[in-house]
Amino acid sequence: MKKLFVGTIFLVMVSLFSCLCAGEPIRVIVFGAHPDDCDVNAGGTAALFAQMGHKVKFVSLTNGDKGHHQMQPEALAARRKKEMQEAGRSLGIVYENLDNHDGELMATLENRKKVIRMICDWKADVVITHRPNDYHPDHRYTSTIVQDAAYMISVPLMVPGGEPLLKAPVFLYMQDSFLKPNPFSPDIVIDITPVVEKKLDAICAHESQVYEWLPWNGGYENDVPADAPGKRKLSADHFLWQKMSDRYTEPALKWYSPEQIKSITYFEAFEVCEYGNVPDREKILQLFPMLPR
Repeated sequence: MKKLFVGTIFLVMVSLFSCLCAGEPIRVIVFGAHPDDCDVNAGGTAALFAQMGHKVKFVSLTNGDKGHHQMQPEALAARRKKEMQEAGRSLGIVYENLDNHDGELMATLENRKKVIRMICDWKADVVITHRPNDYHPDHRYTSTIVQDAAYMISVPLMVPGGEPLLKAPVFLYMQDSFLKPNPFSPDIVIDITPVVEKKLDAICAHESQVYEWLPWNGGYENDVPADAPGKRKLSADHFLWQKMSDRYTEPALKWYSPEQIKSITYFEAFEVCEYGNVPDREKILQLFPMLPR
């Protein structure tokens, strides 16, 4: 509790400093394939931004209407939309979906235009999404759609009736564990320990997934406890990144001292996508004011 209290005080102080120095809030938009992808991979970072007074939007490119072994698509889509909104409230962010069918997402021109419009309308400083090599086709196509939008957001005639972004945002990939054809290479590591309970609240809001579909699909359905604390622990065990390995320690040392790293229990990491604004160290510190200077 003492660590969380000190962390909260630190964030408030950094927030005040950030607001005084920057004037305008940082605007972040995260694109996931399904309602819950953003929460699992960037929920802690989103909670930190929101807690510091910045603006975050999560977007699911599908409505998640196939992610269940018992429910029918229409009812499931409605349920997942409610779960998504509850997760957004937990994190203090805006949460939307584009209502494409789960498992059927394609990198169409129509979807690209929607993503272009959303990035431009949000006036994003940071855009985050999946990496292009991933087990799930919806994840891969989400990445492709967002990558394809990276340059086109600056082309006026691609944003009819809207305003293009001439100041390119920083595009980032969320972390994953896939090694081929190339492994995730973390450039930014964020200590989310002070807000991990908010992230867990958001993950647990997706009940249809974390307690029903994913356990059934993953073969651990019988391991799901009946009580709420047990379910919460199950979610933490399955969905929180912790125990920083050598793979993350070296990049983390760019931002934290060895002593600070010892206190990082939970973290999130991101890889810079070269399609957007490739930031130097000072730019990253400006865009991620929760990082220590």
